[in-house]
Amino acid sequence: MDNSAKNLFAKLGLDVRLLGMIAALVIIWIVFGIFTDGRFLSPRNFFNVSVQTASVAVMATGMVFVIVTRNIDLSVGSMLGFIGMTVAALQVQWLPQVLGLGHWSIWIIAAFFAIFMGAVLGAFQGWIIGYLTVPAFIVTLGGFLVYRGAMWWVTQGQTQAPLDPNFRLLGGGAEGTLGETVSWIFGLVASVAAVVLMLLSRRNKSSHGFTVKPVWAEGILMGIAVGLIMCFVWIMNSYPVPKGAIKRITKSQGVEYVEGMGWDHGVAIPVVILLIVALVMTIIARRSRFGRYVYATGGNPEAAELSGINTRLLTVKVFALMGALTGIASIIASARLNAVDVGLGTLDELRVIAAAVIGGTALSGGAGTIYGAVIGALIMQSLQSGMASVGVDAPLQNIVVGIVLVFAVWVDIVYRRRTGA
Repeated sequence: MDNSAKNLFAKLGLDVRLLGMIAALVIIWIVFGIFTDGRFLSPRNFFNVSVQTASVAVMATGMVFVIVTRNIDLSVGSMLGFIGMTVAALQVQWLPQVLGLGHWSIWIIAAFFAIFMGAVLGAFQGWIIGYLTVPAFIVTLGGFLVYRGAMWWVTQGQTQAPLDPNFRLLGGGAEGTLGETVSWIFGLVASVAAVVLMLLSRRNKSSHGFTVKPVWAEGILMGIAVGLIMCFVWIMNSYPVPKGAIKRITKSQGVEYVEGMGWDHGVAIPVVILLIVALVMTIIARRSRFGRYVYATGGNPEAAELSGINTRLLTVKVFALMGALTGIASIIASARLNAVDVGLGTLDELRVIAAAVIGGTALSGGAGTIYGAVIGALIMQSLQSGMASVGVDAPLQNIVVGIVLVFAVWVDIVYRRRTGA
C-alpha cells in the first residue's frame, strides 16, 4: 500500500480490523457466488441469510459485554431453547385456555415473557458468578445442561406448534417483512439516524478537545453509510414474493387474488429487530456509564473495583442483559420455524461466541465492538449457507467453522501484538 492510500485511510479513521472483516465477507460471497453460478448472490439468498443471522447476531451483541468483562456464557443456546419451548407452550397450551384461541394479546404476552424470563435466568447466573464467586465457565456450563433438560421437562419433549399467527411475523417469511414501501421509508430513517449519530459523535469529540476527521473525510464516511443502507434495502426489495405465498396471504386477509398481482418482500422484521438491538447496544457501550464500567472492568478488574465500581453488581447486570437478549433471540428463532422442538438452539452458544470473537472481541477482556459481533455473525452464517448451497455435509461445515474460529483468534492475537492494543 503506497503512502497516499495510507494517508487516506488515516484521515478517514477506518478501523483496519473492520476493513479486514468486510474484505473477508466479500471474498466469501464472491467465492460462493462463483461456485453456485450466482445463486448465492441473489436477493433471495441475501434475504434468507439476513434472517438466519438475526438470532445469533442479537445474542452476539450481548456476548461482547460478557467476554469484555473476562467472562463467558456457555448456556445461551440451551437458554434460548428453554425460553423458546416455554413461550411456545404458553401460546399453544396455556394462554388460549385463559384468553381464548387467537386472542390479539397472546403474541405480546409471549414476547414480553420471553425477554423477562431471559433477564431473570441471566441475572441469577450473574448473581452466582458475581456474589458467590463461582467461575462463569462452571456456572454457565451447568446452565447449559440444566436448561436443555428443563426444555424437555416443560412439555415432556413434545413439539409445540403452530405458534400464534402474529407472533410468527417476528420470524420473517413472506408475511414477516416491512414490505417494499415501508422498507424504503425505513432505509431513509436509518440513513438519517446514521448521519445524525456521526455528526453528534464529531461534535462530542470536538467539544472535548479530541482530534476530529476533516469535513471531507466525514462526508465520505456518511456517504458510504447511507449508500450501504440504501443498497441493502434495494436488494431486499428485489426479492419478489412467490405467487403461492401471495395467494395464501390474500386469502387470509379476505382480499381477492388477481392474476399478475405481485409485490416484493422488503426488509424482514427480524433484521429490523437486530438493527434496533445493535443500535441500542452501541449507544450503551459508547455513551452510557454502564458501558464505560463494563470496559473499565474488563481492562483492569482490580483498578475498577478500587475506583468504586461495584463489579459484582455489574456482573449481574451484564448477565441479565445477556439473558434478555437471548429471550429476544428465542422469539426470532421460534417464530421463524413456527414450531419449537427439543433441538432448538443446539450449538448456538458456540456460534454466538465464535461471532463475537471473529468480530474482534478479545478473550482476555477489555476490547470488543457491537458492529464487529454483528459482522462476525454474518460471516459465520454466510460460510454455513454457502457450504450448504454447494452441498458440503454438515460435519464438514462444523470443521470449517472451527478452523475459521481458531484462525480468527490467531489473527487477533497477532494484530494486538503488532499494534499494542
